[in-house]
Amino acid sequence: MTEVWSRRSFLSTAGGGAFLLGTPARRAAAEAAGDVHDGMRSVWRSLVLGGDLPTAAEPFRSRLAALGDQTAGWLGAMAPASGSLWPDLGFATDPEMLMQSYYRLRTMAEAYVRPGTGVTGSDTLRAGLLTGLDHLHARAYHAGQAPYGNWYCWQIGAPQALLDLCVLLYDQLSAAQLADFCAAVDHFVPDSAVGAYTGTSTGANRVDLCRVLAVRGVVGKQSAKIALARDALAPVFPYVTSGDGLYRDGSFIQHSWVPYSGTYGAVLLGGLGLLSGVLKGTPWALTDPGAQIVFDAVERAWAPFLFNGLIMDCVSGRAISRGLAAADVRQVRQDDHARGHAVLAGILLLGEGASAAERARWRALVKGWMARDYYSRPLADESLPLSSLARLAEVEGDPAVLAAAEPVGHRLFGAMDRATHRRPDWAASLAMASRRITHYETGNGENLRGWHTGSGMLCWWGATYGNGQYADAFWPTVDPYRLPGTTVSRKVLADGAGGDWGASRPDAVWVGGSTDGEFASVGQHLRGLSSTLTARKSWFFLADTIVCLGAGIRATDGAVVETVVDNRNLGATGTHALTVGGTVQPTALGWSAVFPSPGWAHIAGFGGYVMSGAGTFKALREQRDGRWSDVNRGGSTSVLTRRYLTLWYDHGTDPTAGSYVHQILPGATAAQTSARAAAAGWLTVLANSEVAQGVHVPSLGFTGVNLWQAGTAGPVEAGGPCSVTIRERPDGTATVRVSDPTRTQTALTVVWHRPVTEVVTRSAGVVSAVPGAVLRLGFADLTQAAGATQEVVVRLG
Repeated sequence: MTEVWSRRSFLSTAGGGAFLLGTPARRAAAEAAGDVHDGMRSVWRSLVLGGDLPTAAEPFRSRLAALGDQTAGWLGAMAPASGSLWPDLGFATDPEMLMQSYYRLRTMAEAYVRPGTGVTGSDTLRAGLLTGLDHLHARAYHAGQAPYGNWYCWQIGAPQALLDLCVLLYDQLSAAQLADFCAAVDHFVPDSAVGAYTGTSTGANRVDLCRVLAVRGVVGKQSAKIALARDALAPVFPYVTSGDGLYRDGSFIQHSWVPYSGTYGAVLLGGLGLLSGVLKGTPWALTDPGAQIVFDAVERAWAPFLFNGLIMDCVSGRAISRGLAAADVRQVRQDDHARGHAVLAGILLLGEGASAAERARWRALVKGWMARDYYSRPLADESLPLSSLARLAEVEGDPAVLAAAEPVGHRLFGAMDRATHRRPDWAASLAMASRRITHYETGNGENLRGWHTGSGMLCWWGATYGNGQYADAFWPTVDPYRLPGTTVSRKVLADGAGGDWGASRPDAVWVGGSTDGEFASVGQHLRGLSSTLTARKSWFFLADTIVCLGAGIRATDGAVVETVVDNRNLGATGTHALTVGGTVQPTALGWSAVFPSPGWAHIAGFGGYVMSGAGTFKALREQRDGRWSDVNRGGSTSVLTRRYLTLWYDHGTDPTAGSYVHQILPGATAAQTSARAAAAGWLTVLANSEVAQGVHVPSLGFTGVNLWQAGTAGPVEAGGPCSVTIRERPDGTATVRVSDPTRTQTALTVVWHRPVTEVVTRSAGVVSAVPGAVLRLGFADLTQAAGATQEVVVRLG
């Protein structure tokens, strides 16, 4: 627990990993002595506290003691004044500070009711808590108060913390206090807050609002509120085709244009798990069959982005900039691993309401992710609340749960312009942008320099290496114009350029690709943020490599344009050797050089790179300083220093026809990289232009083509823009997979110039498939296919 929580980190994990074990007994005991509302209150208390913790065992003993010390410090610093409860949290004009004040009180209440904190049951602490609650109510959060500033603080942040306080301190509060606090919640979160599924009442926000209404009903013993909360969840479950929510392809969007599986997604999982748990066995049990969509999404929408305990940054929106808060005296970081641990806890909680088979699979997956997270051990994660820690510890210590291996395969998430590629020893993610999806999200002074994350940022991690690449102070210290994989104009951008809340969507429609679930052809018509830059970028995801092509790179900004092959974070002191063409390069900071292409490079401890295009590439070894406050106005001002090793193409100022061809080989040795560079027949580039980009790899039976318009690339011809992935099998069959990433084709013809004797199967979207000396395919209207891949299986001649 930290001194100042981010809103989402608090709400996504408070109780998000709590034990449900024993809750039926708790409910039954409470109901025997009272009514159903008392039973639900007992269950909610168990949910948010995590049941009976092993107070003498680590890490719980140390965490409980630290919680007590922290609480004692806050209690001593409490100084009620007209616009604050603590001097450092003035809320007269800033509702964020009001919300933080409630968070602080809630944390103190946990110390009061939890055994092992050293302040358990303290009369002095009890008096301070009651004083604080009354003060915040009188000065700001009461019926009749006009809200100011961010709506979120009034409708979600503050009331969730206040209602948890009411549950934890229920026996210490008078009937008048409970009535006043419930009236305050009713004022700021009326029933009309869930009257329409629109605006700020969608997706994870809707789940949060339903949590407020449900616990308000429990505390105030109003059944109608509980029923409303349950019923208002219904719009969250169905698949959506635009805006916030879950999509059929596994995408999860929040704020209309932002991929958000990593943070809002964790809120959705944890929130639904909490609500399912508290409603279970009551007249308001969650029985909506649509909830199965969320259960299905655990493995379809969340698992592809989880790797070794981290959740990939490309689905965490502006949260990537929350590494360390300015007021966080305990130096508890938020990074891709911490966000991943919160998702793991949310999955476990949701699993309590899932089928036995789903619950078993999820527990096995979580145990595997935990076991492999060597970089940031989940049970040592101080950003997790004790309730989440308890649930993760229970799974880790359960010998009946066998750790599952990482899922392997390729997944395209066309609705949010993302892709993940997972091999047995490494994983990668790709972030793009289009009319549907923003370049990046900024807002509330966060993620001020994430400008180019949607410009083709390609991230990758090894099974046993490189897992701290983006967790180790990457975002405040990296050159924001040199994010790995991106093509960017170095035109100087202002902090927050492009506008808040996902306003920076480019006017591009060809973004997406085709996949067979193992390999893929993915492309992006890139239009730069606040720039004239345009380019065609393709990635072909294969067994041990990612083949990267770029063409038509042009701009008139009067600035240099670059394509970043990779930009490796070497940590504070790293001196990883760089070998280029067999020669080990200097390790001195500030060293840079230009190398001819074709050529190859290898970074020790990471992998290799084969440059196949004409021209040159550059390398730079540098040390960079930065502060979290540079990228997030609420971030720490402490100076951080990290070393980077960067490989890139310099396309020059205002290029008119820039291009590149290279491979990335994660985990490859220098010898393997050299051998791939020397294997002239391994890869054939079929096309690399503004008409088409494509490659053929005979040893894999792979042909991948992205046609930006009607045209031809090698053996593939199409009458309009499309993506084509072909796999030829040793048994004499082949699969042809075609998609329309533009979502504009009302009819499409694709010809594969390869003899075919028989069409074995075809998708419903394939209206004709004619074998012969060539295979001729006709597709129906693809405008409503959402970029999904259509499949044809054939027997080769």
